[in-house]
Amino acid sequence: MQALKIAATGMSAQQMRVEVISNNLANANTTGYNARRAEFADLHYQQLARPGTINAADGTILPTGVQLGLGVRPAAISVNLAQGSLSATGGDLDIAIEGQGYLEVTLPNGTSAYTRDGGLNRSADGLIVTADGYPVVPEITIPSDARSISMNADGEVYAYFNDRVEPELLGQFTLAGFTNAKGLEAIGSNLFLETGASGPALVTTPGADGLGTLRQGYLEDSSVDSVREITELIEAQRGYELNAKVITAADQMLGATTQIR
Repeated sequence: MQALKIAATGMSAQQMRVEVISNNLANANTTGYNARRAEFADLHYQQLARPGTINAADGTILPTGVQLGLGVRPAAISVNLAQGSLSATGGDLDIAIEGQGYLEVTLPNGTSAYTRDGGLNRSADGLIVTADGYPVVPEITIPSDARSISMNADGEVYAYFNDRVEPELLGQFTLAGFTNAKGLEAIGSNLFLETGASGPALVTTPGADGLGTLRQGYLEDSSVDSVREITELIEAQRGYELNAKVITAADQMLGATTQIR
C-alpha cells in the first residue's frame, strides 16, 4: 500500500506552502519585498499497464493503461514581480523605483548585489550606502558642507550649498535589469545575486530600456496581499488535514488486514 507514503508527500508539500505563506506575511512591511508562491508537481508514476500496450492476440491496445501516481514534490518557489505601492517619506535619501529595475550595490567581498530597497543612508565619509552599509553603484559622495540634496527621475543627484545659488551635480544612479528576474538568488537583507538563470545584468540609466525611473522621498511597499495570503493559509491547512485523514484511513485498512484470522 502506497497511500501512507503518498499522503506523507502531500503533508510535506502543504507544510512547505505554509512556510512560504508565513514568510510572506512576516515581510508584509518589508520595503520592496515581492511575495513568493510555492509551486508543486506530481512525482513519478508506477506503470502497472502502459498506455498503448497490446492487450490481446487480436492486437487490441490499452487506451489508457494503469498509471499509479506516487505523490507530489516541490517544483519551485516563484516570485511575484508586481510592483508595490509607493509611500511618501520625505527623506532626501529615500528613493523608489517606478519600474522593473534594481539598484546595484557592492558587497564587502567585491561582489555585485541588487536590491529594490531604496532606503539609503549617508556614511561617515559622505558615501551613499544601503541600510547595511553597502555602497551603491556608482559611488556618490555627498560633501560635508552640502545643505541638502535632490534627485530627479533620471537618477541625477544634486547638492545644494549655503554659499552658492546653483546646485552641484554629484553623479547619476544607474539601474540594472535582467532577462529573467525570477531567476535571481535571494540572499537576505533585500539583496539578490545574479545567476545563470537570471542572465547577466543590463545596467543603464533610469528611464532607458524600460527599467523605470526614480522618485525621491518615496519607498516601495511590500507587494504582499494579506487577505490573499490568509486565504491560501486556510487552503493549505485544509489540504494538510485531508492528507492526514488519508494516513488515518490507510492505517485503519492495514489494521484490518492484520486482524484477519
